[in-house]
Amino acid sequence: MDHDYPLAPPVNTTTFDEFWEWVQGHFNCVLRAGTHDVAVFDDDTMHWRFSDFESDSCLVQVGRGKLAVAEFVLHPSRVSYVQVSELGPDEFLYELVFDEDDIREVVYFFVLTHDFDADESQRRQWMN
Repeated sequence: MDHDYPLAPPVNTTTFDEFWEWVQGHFNCVLRAGTHDVAVFDDDTMHWRFSDFESDSCLVQVGRGKLAVAEFVLHPSRVSYVQVSELGPDEFLYELVFDEDDIREVVYFFVLTHDFDADESQRRQWMN
């Protein structure tokens, strides 16, 4: 994405590994997730699943019962860091950013109902 203005340096960031471990324990808090091409929205009748997929990618999936409704694959090698910002009450945006040379772009995003807490205990839920 080309910009005619300089991008401000990110302020509130974490690593992909820390975010990925944390979000797997917060699948019930996801409101929507996606890429610049697609967004997957949450619904009361659906559930989110996150898992490692092959050796170099991660799977994000939303389903209804045993039926997968939508999914996309994350490539951690494309994520330099994750930046967090507050969108409003109970909405926090997690932008997974590729940042190399003169290129900085959001490659994936998640919106959750609360902020990231890296010190929180890292327990995965039974569905993951």
